[in-house]
Amino acid sequence: MDASNPSNSAFDGQMGIRGQNLLVKSITTLILAGGAVFILIPLAYMISISLRDRAQIRQATLDLIPSREITVTIDGKEEPLYTVTIDGVEQQMALVKNRPGGKGIFVEVNNPEITHELVIAEQTPIREVSIHPENYPESLTAVPFDRYLLNTILVTFFGMVGMLFSCSLVAYGFSRFRARWLNILFLLLLSTIMLPRQVTLIPVYILFQKIGWVDTLLPLIVPQFFANAYDVFLLRQFFMTIPLELDDAAKLDGASTFQTLLYIILPMARPALVSVAIFHFLYAWNDFYEPLIFLHSRENWTMAVGLQTFNAVYSVNTHLVMAASAVMIIPPIILFFLSQKVFTQGVVVTRMSEK
Repeated sequence: MDASNPSNSAFDGQMGIRGQNLLVKSITTLILAGGAVFILIPLAYMISISLRDRAQIRQATLDLIPSREITVTIDGKEEPLYTVTIDGVEQQMALVKNRPGGKGIFVEVNNPEITHELVIAEQTPIREVSIHPENYPESLTAVPFDRYLLNTILVTFFGMVGMLFSCSLVAYGFSRFRARWLNILFLLLLSTIMLPRQVTLIPVYILFQKIGWVDTLLPLIVPQFFANAYDVFLLRQFFMTIPLELDDAAKLDGASTFQTLLYIILPMARPALVSVAIFHFLYAWNDFYEPLIFLHSRENWTMAVGLQTFNAVYSVNTHLVMAASAVMIIPPIILFFLSQKVFTQGVVVTRMSEK
């Protein structure tokens, strides 16, 4: 076959391009997978610590699987057991005394009178898997985490309902209606994003104190029913991608403005609604600043405040702190994985509409 045939050259070129694309995709996938593993290492190590006891934590091992040293009784004392190599032969001995220079005195288990002075770093400690799931109920009952969890759920989900309701109405008005100075009003709304929360903290606190809402969950829930610039912006950008002809068709069918929003816009904006709902959930679930300011009584604390206080009181019990922390991060992880597809779609479409 003639190698100078143009059809063969084109075929070879296409195969070369496909091979290059496959190589690039493979390398990209490996890099992303490596990055994902690297990011998940702290989470895995936190869970590992939460399943250990205090003695295992003091050993300061970097193993992800919780384990403990096996000990034997020598002269009435518990001594760690090692696998040592003497004259090329491996055997089990107990470390009974440390010597200067990183050396130690090892004795045979069955015959303690026989001793050997060896370098400890060159020997292998004998360990066994030791998992302590009882850390979780112990940490969750040490303080009233059930009450903190209930408060957090109330603040998160009632606030989410208020945010979706108010932000959808405001975004619908900015995206579908036409009025004089509407763009200027929208810019004024966006300018509030640059206003630090600390600037408005004292006036807002005084207001809630005057009406008797301090030390209740209302200061964390009610403000969500008055919209916020960030979520309004995201929903407005998504609403603007929906054709206006659908509004006209709904009007011809006799639908009111609110019915158009309820039955036409919101069902089509489901990815964007899920995205802002997840953003709000993560913000409210992890918020520590405002609950610390407005909630004074222990029975009104949220998980973030309760966990911080638990950390201050039980700082020496690292395994209990890690167990409580692991429980706190489980709901956001579950929520993200359950709604990952819709969340990603909403973020992508919203970002495309901003361009």
